[in-house]
Amino acid sequence: MKQILLIDREFGAGGSTIGEKVAARLGWKLFDQALSEEIAKLAKIPVQECRKREERSDPLLHKLVNIIWRGSFMPNPSSTEEAILDTQRLAGLLEKVVLEAAEQKPCVIVGRGAPYFLRNRKDIFCVFLYASRDLKYHRVLKRLGGNEKEAIELVDTIDDDRRKFVKQYFGHDWPKRELFHAMLNTGMGDDNTVEEILHLLESANRKNQAGQT
Repeated sequence: MKQILLIDREFGAGGSTIGEKVAARLGWKLFDQALSEEIAKLAKIPVQECRKREERSDPLLHKLVNIIWRGSFMPNPSSTEEAILDTQRLAGLLEKVVLEAAEQKPCVIVGRGAPYFLRNRKDIFCVFLYASRDLKYHRVLKRLGGNEKEAIELVDTIDDDRRKFVKQYFGHDWPKRELFHAMLNTGMGDDNTVEEILHLLESANRKNQAGQT
């Protein structure tokens, strides 16, 4: 029985919004923002400070905030005032909170390297969401309130950071297609994407149940 839905995504493809909608439809617990808050707490990073700077290109916290809030790669932090943290420890914190979240199934986990940390479990269903650069840009632009320069920078850099993180800690290209049951283009619309995920998850569970009878 697939009781853990993992949603990985390109930045700006709508993973958080779609994950929230899917979790609501299923009545499952959602782990997205809550994971970031737990990681920040364990790393002794001020959560409110991270939230305040989430979409800003801060020279001290930009990379740190990226990995905390978006699950991307971070070189050793330059600000000892904000956090005493290296990438190896941060990867360990990511794994810890993801493994703990998975024990609270049924649940939906968005990002944070979950498909890699949980890849050996039999009760997961993994979906990767992607979209055109134009769609991602306009989605991010709306969230930023029209800051075109920053929207372009985020869309063009965050996924590259994620690739580096996955390559360094798992030795795989990102996304590793073999880990995912489906890869969906969110250009079909958020609601249609939600319906497709639900249909695929239901079909997978029906197949599992048929195999057990």
